[in-house]
Amino acid sequence: MDTMLEARLQTQQRNTQNSQETSLWSSGFGMKLEAVTPFLGKYRPFVGRCCQTCTPKSWESLFHRSIMDLGFCNVVLVKEENTRFRGWLVRRLCYFLWSLEQRIPPCQDAPQKIMESTRVQNVISGRVPGGTGEGQVPGLVKKEVQRILGHIQAPIHPFLLRLFSWALLRFLNCVFLNVQLHKGQMKMVHKAAQAQGLPLVLLSTHKSLLDGILLPFVLLSQGLGVLRVAWDPRTCSPTLRALLKKLGGLFLPQEANLTLDSPEGVLARAVVHAAVEQLLVSRQPLLIFLEEHPGAQGPRLSALGQTWLGLVVQAVQVGVIPDAMLVPVAITYDLVPDAPCDVYHALAPLGLWTGALAVLRSLRGWGHSPRVCVRVHLAQPFSLQEYTINARSCWGSRQTLEQLLQPIVLGQCTVVPDTEKEQEWTPATGPLLAFKEEDQLLVRRLSRHVLNASVTSSAVMSTAIMATLLLFKHQKGVFLSQLLGEFSWLTEETLLRGFDVGFSGQLRCLVQHTLSLLRAHVALLRVHQGDLLVVPRPGPSFTHLARLSAELLPAFLSEAVGACAVRGLLAGRMPPEGPWELQGIELLSQNELYRQILLLLHLLPQDLLLLQTPGSRPACDTGRQRLSAKLLWKPSGDFTDSDSDDFEEAEGRYFRLSQQSRCPDFFLFLCRLLSPLLKAFAQAATFLHRGQLPDTESGYTEQLLQFLQATAQEEGFFECADQNLAISAIWTFRDLGVLQQTPSPAGPMLCLSPTFTSRENQEKLEQFIRQFICS
Repeated sequence: MDTMLEARLQTQQRNTQNSQETSLWSSGFGMKLEAVTPFLGKYRPFVGRCCQTCTPKSWESLFHRSIMDLGFCNVVLVKEENTRFRGWLVRRLCYFLWSLEQRIPPCQDAPQKIMESTRVQNVISGRVPGGTGEGQVPGLVKKEVQRILGHIQAPIHPFLLRLFSWALLRFLNCVFLNVQLHKGQMKMVHKAAQAQGLPLVLLSTHKSLLDGILLPFVLLSQGLGVLRVAWDPRTCSPTLRALLKKLGGLFLPQEANLTLDSPEGVLARAVVHAAVEQLLVSRQPLLIFLEEHPGAQGPRLSALGQTWLGLVVQAVQVGVIPDAMLVPVAITYDLVPDAPCDVYHALAPLGLWTGALAVLRSLRGWGHSPRVCVRVHLAQPFSLQEYTINARSCWGSRQTLEQLLQPIVLGQCTVVPDTEKEQEWTPATGPLLAFKEEDQLLVRRLSRHVLNASVTSSAVMSTAIMATLLLFKHQKGVFLSQLLGEFSWLTEETLLRGFDVGFSGQLRCLVQHTLSLLRAHVALLRVHQGDLLVVPRPGPSFTHLARLSAELLPAFLSEAVGACAVRGLLAGRMPPEGPWELQGIELLSQNELYRQILLLLHLLPQDLLLLQTPGSRPACDTGRQRLSAKLLWKPSGDFTDSDSDDFEEAEGRYFRLSQQSRCPDFFLFLCRLLSPLLKAFAQAATFLHRGQLPDTESGYTEQLLQFLQATAQEEGFFECADQNLAISAIWTFRDLGVLQQTPSPAGPMLCLSPTFTSRENQEKLEQFIRQFICS
């Protein structure tokens, strides 16, 4: 009886707490805080300049300094002033009138021109070795070409496009607070397209399934024309593909992924090449996603996106067009308006009716959940031809991760090679296989170059800043009054590092809006003196906050790598969580720091390092000089940036940690930014003697993920219990020579390499990783 009464009392207390928390959310926290002057007016960096090293001519000629005078516009806010008409009826029909006034270029006779192209004619006539035309009737081959072309594209339907734009505008206004676009960035792209007379190829990040619809709508509304979008056929059902093709979608036919000696593959690749060439000649803008579709498990760079980009590169190389203007694009959300992350791994393609039901659910829940903000970013265009010429001169020697790191992990060597890491996690597929090996490398480097530009020009959203604070500084909770100050501090630190933020306004309103978006993962508790305690909910909410905080990592990646390297030096001398005064006594040799930084850079995945490398030069310049020379410390007060500095003179320098009051907290904060990834790697090393091997890659990934989740329940490290981190650990261990792939009738199987079957070497690997982790 006592147990029943106690359980009932706990239930009543829990219900009371939930009702109190609900009232706090609905009443705007129930606090009267002093209004703060918008702090973003102090400083807003301009982002998106192209690389001065790889594209110096574009850097100078395609940038217009007057664009800084232009502000932002909300592209989904359509009023009477956006139409040519005025009146009370226009105010009620402005969305419909706006869609009628959008300029849609007439459809050209593309199928006939594709049929007459040299590539397709060579296949039809049988002049291509192994082509479909050999021994076959040309008429049948022409029908096959038409069938393949129907899989790739369809003529744009103007009425359907206008109707869809009107419906999409209504939907976006219900789902989003705003969709912001910098008018100066749009003007820069317009001027580059008009001045050069070249086709525009927009290369974008991929955060949401809405990106392929939202970006064409935004650019159509700004007068850029109808955007051709390269979609992933795996994400769409046949019915949805048919609709998207009439709206400007492009799809790679399945036959193009066949082997090079397949007749069907030869014909399909010829049609794909001809279709892309005709698209570029007609100067229709093309949108390619360089990241995998949302929810895809595995590498960040998209193999399909690199295939489409490779087609553009080859069109320029063979002289079909003299050049192309590449525009890095990024889109950022407060919260991605897709399905929850834990159901992303479902492989079922999105159908037309499934999408319609998702839209209805979004509209139904519109009044009950806070709406999110969106920012679209257009970086400075640059010349593909110029990049191709300059980039080849930057290529240097490359070594595998096994050559670079395994001898050091096992204690067989102490010298760290200062060279580029060879780590390609996206296979060459489809038409890209027909390229020379040098051209495949060019496409991979160009993809990383553009994705780096897209990420560095992306604005950091308020949810990323809030998740970072709650996860890495205040896992046990923080008072709202303190959180307001720290939110402002981290925002200003982000701005000072040259990254823009995607929000503005009064501080209290910003924090209230952000916490409302994170309501499912944050609890509010009223305490004495009218203040509120903000507590991240334990458990899987930490995993979600870790995904959000990863959006802020590029701004602090250089410093986070440096802090973890210092932590590695201190690990063998004293615990870095110990007294800060004792840590300040230790002298850190510059040679040792270089060594630790290089070790960590080799360990971190290429998907992470493509964002930004430590040092003043962008990621594309890693081949120009030794990495250690770019990380060179300069004496205090020396603000020169000359490449003539003698590296040997600096080798004898020593440093000690600063004793300023905020240094300990900031140092630990920087170390913890990389902790989800490093902890996942360390747990993967622990799991080596527990896992069941040999196994398929997917099977071993599932084993490791279950181990990470079980460990998280015991130790509370939910931020590393992520499937993408598990995959990253397995692929890194495969490159490091810890795991090996062996053929079998069931497909490639993973097994432990002979070197790491011993428990001693497994412990060495785990110890090597844990030296960089700060708890």
